[in-house]
Amino acid sequence: MFDFCINGAGMVGAATALGLAQQGYQVAIIEQRPPQPFDAAQPPDLRMSAISVASVDLLRALGAWQYIEAMRVRSYSELSVWEQPDCRTDFNASDAGFERLGYFVENRLIQLGCHQALQDFDNVKWYSPAHIAGIKRSASADEPVIIRLESGDELTAKWLIGADGAESQVRQLAGIGISGWQYAQQAMGIIVEFTQPVADCTWQQFTPHGPRALLPMHDNYASLIWYDSPARLAALTKLSPAQLKQAIENDFPPLGDDFTVLNKAAFTLIRRHASEYVVPGVILVGDAAHTINPLAGQGVNLGFKDVACLLTQTANGQANGVDFAARLRTGYQRPRQRDNALMMSAMDGFYTTFSNDHTPLKWLRNGLLKLAQHTGPIKAQVLKYAMGLA
Repeated sequence: MFDFCINGAGMVGAATALGLAQQGYQVAIIEQRPPQPFDAAQPPDLRMSAISVASVDLLRALGAWQYIEAMRVRSYSELSVWEQPDCRTDFNASDAGFERLGYFVENRLIQLGCHQALQDFDNVKWYSPAHIAGIKRSASADEPVIIRLESGDELTAKWLIGADGAESQVRQLAGIGISGWQYAQQAMGIIVEFTQPVADCTWQQFTPHGPRALLPMHDNYASLIWYDSPARLAALTKLSPAQLKQAIENDFPPLGDDFTVLNKAAFTLIRRHASEYVVPGVILVGDAAHTINPLAGQGVNLGFKDVACLLTQTANGQANGVDFAARLRTGYQRPRQRDNALMMSAMDGFYTTFSNDHTPLKWLRNGLLKLAQHTGPIKAQVLKYAMGLA
């Protein structure tokens, strides 16, 4: 019998598996689609994340960061936010006493790095490619969970961890409800290649139709993020690379260099929050428990905070029984639900405040940005929270 069976070996699921394996537990991993191997000659993937300093510290402690960094990452030390050019806030890592604010990394490379680190553990068993057909669990935390795979194999575990993303099968099989809604805006990610290396500054300009952002990546690459209505983005996705380049030049702030459009895709933005993170035999982590508006790039960092919090509860090697279940609810579910809900509400506040053209709100938000530029202690505290250090 396994101590933990983890459904989903993406970024958060693989990190969870690493931490539990380090603690000596018997771990099973179920993964439907193994990631494609790294190829240094390939341009960057569309799916990428802003990784906070705290998340890097976790990945380093798990033994995965060395493998991720050996592939490709891009650090950044500055962040600028504005609507009107004369009303802006500039953040620098030095404001909080650090060399960098974080890193931009392709999701697949984080996943690959964690998978590589997992190869060092003989207490981890992989089932991949594999898919859950059903589960059988008791109302008591003393009883194990039986996981039936579509292959016909049956696994028995003390706990089944749902790390299987926003449409979590584990969450649905466990009957855990969610609350949330779909945002009026969508986001388009666009990979571009400039003729010169991109500065290590990321920026976000707010407009009434949604933000425009630039995220620097390795070499001359960058990711542009375009928030807008579904109809507008649907039209943009149909454009040729040359036509989309022209639309970017018309709609974005000056990018300062010639560029080529390499790839693009639009994503629906949905807020979800699970009513429970822990029920008898089942634990949810990452997007299976919560999805958030990506305005501040906190999505996967919240997932890594889940991992760190969960690992503090499993650290004593006693991961079964009623007492452990109660400890999970008070030591994992309660603080993580609260922290994630606060971040969701903060992002919704930004979304509501900046995604409209109401004159009083325009005065207010631009005044706040201008004020924030000159309030050092507040800027430092905001930075530390964004970096996962507060």
